[in-house]
Amino acid sequence: MAAASDKARYFLEQSIPELKEFEKKGIFSPEEITRIARKRSDFEHKINARGSTPTDFARYAEFEINVDALRRKRVKRLGIKATAHTGKRRIFFVLDRGTRKHPGDIALWMQTIEFARKQKAYKKLQEIFTSVLRLHPTKSELWIYAAQFAVEENGDMTEARSYMQRGLRFCKNVRPMWVQYGRLEMSYIAKIQARREILGIGADRPEQVPEVQDNEDLLKLPRLTAMDINPDLEDDKIDTVALENLDATPAMTGAIPMAIYDAAMAHFGDADIGLSFFNMILEYDQSVTCRRITKHIIDPLLATYPTTWQAHACYIRAPLVSVAVTDPEYPRAFKQSLTRLREAQKTSEKSKVNEWAQSWLKALIDEEGLDPGIQTVGESILRSLTAS
Repeated sequence: MAAASDKARYFLEQSIPELKEFEKKGIFSPEEITRIARKRSDFEHKINARGSTPTDFARYAEFEINVDALRRKRVKRLGIKATAHTGKRRIFFVLDRGTRKHPGDIALWMQTIEFARKQKAYKKLQEIFTSVLRLHPTKSELWIYAAQFAVEENGDMTEARSYMQRGLRFCKNVRPMWVQYGRLEMSYIAKIQARREILGIGADRPEQVPEVQDNEDLLKLPRLTAMDINPDLEDDKIDTVALENLDATPAMTGAIPMAIYDAAMAHFGDADIGLSFFNMILEYDQSVTCRRITKHIIDPLLATYPTTWQAHACYIRAPLVSVAVTDPEYPRAFKQSLTRLREAQKTSEKSKVNEWAQSWLKALIDEEGLDPGIQTVGESILRSLTAS
C-alpha cells in the first residue's frame, strides 16, 4: 500500500505548479484549489491501488474534463490570454495510464478516442488507433470506426480502405464488416456524385442526390474536395476535368462495391449476406450506380438460391430501384413488384416471404408523396397478407 501512496504523492506533486498558477491568476479561488487537490488525491490513490478498475480511470478523466471546461470558461471571462498549463495534457495522461493498466477494456479505449477526436488531436488519435488495433485486431467495430474517422476527418479514402481491408483479415467471419465496407464505397460514390452536380458536371443526368439524415447507424458521407482527386491542384482552382474522368474509374462504376459483394458471397455462401448488401445499396437509391449494383446482386442470388425468401425479397423490390415515388414510371414498377410477390407466394418459403412483404408494404405506404391510388392498393394487399 505504501507503494501506491508514494505513486499518488508523486503524481500529485506534479500538479502543484499548475494549481499555483491558477490561484495566482485568479482562475480558481483557494477553496476551489483545495477541493480540486483533495479530489485528485482521492482519484490517484484509487487508480494506483491494486484493485483499481477501468471505471476509476474513466471517472478521473471525466473530473479533469469538467475542471478544464470550467478553467477555459473563466479564462475567457477574465480575459486571460493563455496559461502555461492546459487540462488536455493531464486528461490524456490519465487516459493513457488507464489504457496501459487495463488494455483489454474497450470502453476506456473508446473514451480516449472520442476525447482525442473532440480535441482534434489527430496525431494523437493515429497513435491511439495503432495501439488499440494492435491489441484488439478481432474487434470489427474498431476497424469500422477507424475507417469512418479516416473518411470524415481526414478525407482520406485510401486510408479508410486500408483499415477495412486489414480489418477483414482478422474479422473475415463478421458480416457487418463486409456490409460496412460496401457502405463506405457507396458513400464515396454518393459524395462524388453530389460534388459533380454542384459543379454542373453531367447535369443532363436525371438522378438527384438524396438527403442524408444524421443517423449513428449509418456511415456519414466523406467531405471530398478537389484536392482529394488531384493533390497537385492549387487551393483556389477546381479540377473539373479530373472529376469528369472519374466516370471511367472503378470508384464511380460501382466495381468496388460489387467486388466486395462477390468476395462476401464466396466466403459466406448464403442468401442472408445477399439481402444485407441489397438493403444497404438501397440506402443510396438515387446513386448513379444503384441499379447496376442491385442487378449484380440479384441475378446470381436467384441463380444460386432460387427457393430462398431472401432472393425473392430482392427480386420483388428490384423494379422499384432508383424509381422515385413521384416518377410516372412508379405505378408500372409497383405493379411488376406485386406480380413477383404473387409468384414468390407459390414457393416453399411462402410464410417468410409474406412476413417480409408486410414490413416492406408498411414502410412503402408511409412514404411521403406516394400516390393515393398506390397507397390504397398497398393497404389492401397488406390486409390480405395479415389475414393469411
